[in-house]
Amino acid sequence: MTFTYTPAAQLRDVTLRDGLQLTGKPLDTERKVALVRELLALGVPELEIGSMARPDLVPPLADSLAVIAALTPAELAKCWVWVATPRHIEKAAAAGARNFQYCLSASDSHNKANIGRTTEDSVAAMPAAIELTRDCGGTIQLCIATAFTCPFEGVVDPARVLGIAADPRTDGAADIVLADTLGQAVPAQVRQLVESVRAHTPPRRIVYHGHDTWGLGVANTLAAIDAGATLVDGSLGGLGGCPFAPGASGNTATEDLLFATRPDWLTPEILATVVETGESLLADLGEPNRSKTAQGARSKARAFDWVIGEQP
Repeated sequence: MTFTYTPAAQLRDVTLRDGLQLTGKPLDTERKVALVRELLALGVPELEIGSMARPDLVPPLADSLAVIAALTPAELAKCWVWVATPRHIEKAAAAGARNFQYCLSASDSHNKANIGRTTEDSVAAMPAAIELTRDCGGTIQLCIATAFTCPFEGVVDPARVLGIAADPRTDGAADIVLADTLGQAVPAQVRQLVESVRAHTPPRRIVYHGHDTWGLGVANTLAAIDAGATLVDGSLGGLGGCPFAPGASGNTATEDLLFATRPDWLTPEILATVVETGESLLADLGEPNRSKTAQGARSKARAFDWVIGEQP
């Protein structure tokens, strides 16, 4: 019997933004552009490809404008860029970007560490960011980081997240991203927050961004999908973390999310290519591969269609 599963959510790969921002070895622009094209060709529906954060604070992403400029409008239609101010949107839009992830933190302490302002200041600036997005014919997401816990303040009250999500100044966002920045949430928390956001804030696509710090990245993501999230984030090999959030480890692995959710475009052959792509990238960066699926794919259980065998 062949097992089939039709997921209620699609994947966004964030290797080229959240994945790379803590790496010690830079990846050149040409390699980044090639990776965008390879992942899109494989069927990954959406990507996060760069950040407008200050280059001196996040050096691995200093060439984000060059990456944007190298891509075609059709490619950029599937790509997102991290922004935190209206000025960021102006710069990214001038390079050709049209999809913007406007990020702020539920906790003031992390927002100040990450963006240099209070959460209220970020919310107050969002209407201008929305207007700039409309002017260029683009789409904007509201991304709420530290939606569950903060490295400086501890557990975040869900009412704080709901207040930001329901604030009229954020109503122009097409999507809302709920980020477990530290990977400390458990499935019941994730399910409850996603359900609350669906029930008590304006209707829009819900995106879940998880980290695998405590080993619950896939479980939390599946809980988010069950509660109504329709886009979920992952990075190759679980690469990533936040330079302004002590204790944040890598993202939930793209390979693991693909194996768990089985989107209709995924085949064993495509998963094998994704695994090999992740292995090559992480080896070049000198980073560990945290993907359990990548490990499983290299097992000797040849009777399982998803196994590709040991590395040559």
